[in-house]
Amino acid sequence: MNKELIINAAPVGVEIALLEDKKLVELHHEKADASFAVGDLYLGKVKKLIPGLNAAFVDVGFEKDAFLHYTDLSPYARSLLKFTQQAMNDNPQGEFDFSQFQTEAEIIKTGKINEVLGQKPNILVQILKEPIAAKGPRLSCEISLPGRFVVVTPFNDIIAVSRKIHSSEERKRLHKIVEAIKPKNFGVIVRTAAEGKNTAELHEDLMMLVDSWKNLQHNLRGATAPCKILSEQTKTTSMLRDLLNEDFNRIVVNDKNIYNDTRNYIQKIAPEKKEIVSLYHNGTPIFDQYGITKQVKASFGKTVNMPSGAYLIIEHTEALHVIDVNSGYKSVSNNQEMNALETNLEAAAEIARQLRLRDIGGIIVVDFIDMKLPDNKRKLIEAMEGFMRADRAKHAVLPISKFGLMQITRQRMKPEMNINTQEVCPTCNGTGKVSSTLVLEDEIEKNLSYLVMQKHKGLSIVVHPIIYAYLTKGWLFSIRRKWSWKYKQQIKLIPNNNYYLTEFHFFDSNDEEIKL
Repeated sequence: MNKELIINAAPVGVEIALLEDKKLVELHHEKADASFAVGDLYLGKVKKLIPGLNAAFVDVGFEKDAFLHYTDLSPYARSLLKFTQQAMNDNPQGEFDFSQFQTEAEIIKTGKINEVLGQKPNILVQILKEPIAAKGPRLSCEISLPGRFVVVTPFNDIIAVSRKIHSSEERKRLHKIVEAIKPKNFGVIVRTAAEGKNTAELHEDLMMLVDSWKNLQHNLRGATAPCKILSEQTKTTSMLRDLLNEDFNRIVVNDKNIYNDTRNYIQKIAPEKKEIVSLYHNGTPIFDQYGITKQVKASFGKTVNMPSGAYLIIEHTEALHVIDVNSGYKSVSNNQEMNALETNLEAAAEIARQLRLRDIGGIIVVDFIDMKLPDNKRKLIEAMEGFMRADRAKHAVLPISKFGLMQITRQRMKPEMNINTQEVCPTCNGTGKVSSTLVLEDEIEKNLSYLVMQKHKGLSIVVHPIIYAYLTKGWLFSIRRKWSWKYKQQIKLIPNNNYYLTEFHFFDSNDEEIKL
């Protein structure tokens, strides 16, 4: 599979498109003034404790207080509070060594929030979910600093290896390496990308994250809540950190600064890949050049068409998303069961892509075309799980119910990507309804009567061809002839294909438009 990253820089922000085999699968928009992104670390002030929810509201500088639940406090919440206070009051001449930091006892899973945050202290928090609709950010105290090969979790000495690394020998090898190089008071999670990497590569990645923690410690010194302490990397570099592999064959950027930053970042994490970055300076907009604009227009909206003629209807409600699969004119064979399976498999691939592209989260209910054979249902479930495997968001696919519905849950980290690909109809102004022909006829005649009273002669009326046909139907007894007799002058009608259905204009004998 070929992966390409196309980056479009504009004054309002940066748009990032991820293509897999030329097909758009992810679209991200990073605003120029972006804040409260997932992964950002803030010094917050606990404002209000809600014992009934076992949660707290924390001021991190957003217009709405952020939400922190007890289950997101982390077992090492007391250690985090102690560290925050020490780092804030740290003397520059006597900077404490984090490896000598004395951790506190862990909190219990079934505890109460006021037992930990009862004094409403300042606390270091990490953005778990971006602000969505009227809700403020959701926070976590389980601080983690992600690198390319490892993730650092302060205040514990745990070493964990990704379950996606299946070889027990490789897991043991990575565990031993990390155990040897890990500083005290840091836990380390070994990512899937670390498979096959040597000690030097893992050590370099780990030390980079330890330096970030030292930078955070420095930024906390003398800080006043609420304020940002450490920012997650830009969307571009965070995507490269998580996605860059041998499948990546091109990164195209239309901004010199982002080009240099991207190239320098790749030089640091994967020097052999630095040549895949190129600077785009053609006159055509970069998204148009790589067919992204067209794919965006075709992929967003209520109806999504598929190559075979089948299509999806995607509806959003407050509680969930509903996707209906329709066969359209698709007909692979005379076997109805086979047609249903083929359509469902094609729809499953498109649904997995749509979830990533629109970043749809929460509960998704899919109404596939009914199939009778259990084997076919099993094939569909396996295919759906396979298509969802490339999705970086946490998700779960449930078996098809007896009503033929599949339920999918997907982690929602930020607001859903929603691009309006439709324009308001100039005829109905978005209502879906237009005036009846009789009402339109009366409206034209009312204006005609007014102009005749104003002594206008040689009047012409330009209308849409359909209205022209209606007004001239019957020739001798047409509406146009009736008007000519009534107003004692020749009324000329002219059809114009460029007019929308209910549009009409009057012109005088000199072919100049008469403003009404």
